[in-house]
Amino acid sequence: MSKVLVIDDDRAVLRLVQKALEDSGAEVLTAENATDGLAKLKVENPDVLLLDIMLPETTGIELAKEIRDFDAKLPVIFITVSEDSSVTIEAMKLGAYDYVIKPLGVEQIQDLIERGIETRRLMQAPVHLHETDDVPKDGDVLVGRSPKMLEVYKQIGRVAAQDVAILIRGESGTGKELIARAIYQHSHRNNNCFLAVNCAALSDTLLESELFGYEKGAFTGADRKHVGKFEQCSNGTIFLDEVGDMSPLTQSKVLRLLQEQSFERVGGSETIQVDVRIISATNRELEQMIEDNDYRLDLFHRLNVFEIHLPPLRERGDDITLLLEHFLARFNHKLNKRVAGISDEAMELLLGYRWPGNIRELQSVLLNAMLMTTGPVLVPECFPKEIQASGQPLGSLPVSASSATDFVCFIREREDTDSGDLYAESVEWMERLLLSRVLKKHEGNQSKAAEQLGITRGSLRNKIKALGISINQIVDAEGTSS
Repeated sequence: MSKVLVIDDDRAVLRLVQKALEDSGAEVLTAENATDGLAKLKVENPDVLLLDIMLPETTGIELAKEIRDFDAKLPVIFITVSEDSSVTIEAMKLGAYDYVIKPLGVEQIQDLIERGIETRRLMQAPVHLHETDDVPKDGDVLVGRSPKMLEVYKQIGRVAAQDVAILIRGESGTGKELIARAIYQHSHRNNNCFLAVNCAALSDTLLESELFGYEKGAFTGADRKHVGKFEQCSNGTIFLDEVGDMSPLTQSKVLRLLQEQSFERVGGSETIQVDVRIISATNRELEQMIEDNDYRLDLFHRLNVFEIHLPPLRERGDDITLLLEHFLARFNHKLNKRVAGISDEAMELLLGYRWPGNIRELQSVLLNAMLMTTGPVLVPECFPKEIQASGQPLGSLPVSASSATDFVCFIREREDTDSGDLYAESVEWMERLLLSRVLKKHEGNQSKAAEQLGITRGSLRNKIKALGISINQIVDAEGTSS
């Protein structure tokens, strides 16, 4: 359960916050002075703090300085009676998450608290790199032992401590935010703020306001000064997800921030200096967008000082099995279920499916199957029809398939299932066919097969694993295949 601490000598404020959060599931702790508030904070370890600027024996500013000495990651929302710019600036220098002006609005408090709790979770929940059989009980886990994921782990280790911009590339659902959090947690900024912004989820105007903030009166509805994410995150790390969806105007402002570490709020003239590390991510082809004049080349180079490519799930081989086992255990605990495992037939379908939605889709499919099943084992009928229909043809392509007719039949079958990844599926089909034929010719000898294919033995071994090719099956089929 999340905890919210409110320190304010105004009992009406304490009651209002309790009322606003009574249906949220969060526990609300209250204190009317700094001494009691500090004592509760140290014992209860809250997720968000609402702090009055003016307290009986001290100021919220002074108390916040003391709090930062032992919990610099705590989102602090200041409560003030007036929009005094000097107080606001001082609060932001201390790393305030935001501030609210009395009288407080219920919806405003609910929104701020909800976002503050999520920010706390992102900063606190550890991201473990799972390379062994020991699964951590707390935090989130990057599960994977495939060569491509081991390379990702190495890249995190190389760049986390270096204060440079990082671009994470990969399809939707591959876990780019987890990679960003792992980089943050292994960096020297890990005691400061981490904020995530989804650039694709906001309109151009809202995104600019969210990133850079705005002055009171900057536009209709701007009834107070709003502090943007870059200002909130000074000395910390900001994660810009789907960075390819930024408008040209926002691109230019982000470029300036990267070059000069400064910006102005929307509708303002004051230049604000910040020190922020940017980790960005995208699933779009930025190079093509640059050619089409939809993306700035100079911004691309600024964001892409170091690039990490996160592979799609279909290229991660046995990691699919590891992920299924990991989420099966996690969902059993979450749902209070006792699903013992997945049947061989169902596992064959799951391993053969292409997972266009990657890990996010795998989680959703498995969770739905566990909710639907009444038995201890997940069988094919527990899973969606598209997995039952398309898993088998992709996962167990016969090694004897060699004619143009076979390929045309495969294309028609994928068209009938409304595939959204036909090009990659077709390339994989042909690659599996080619490797199977060459391996069969050389009776499973990988050195000779690699020599004829013109690739290294290591590359061939990785492709065999990723494509699910069975050497024994190929050799056994020698006398029966055409």
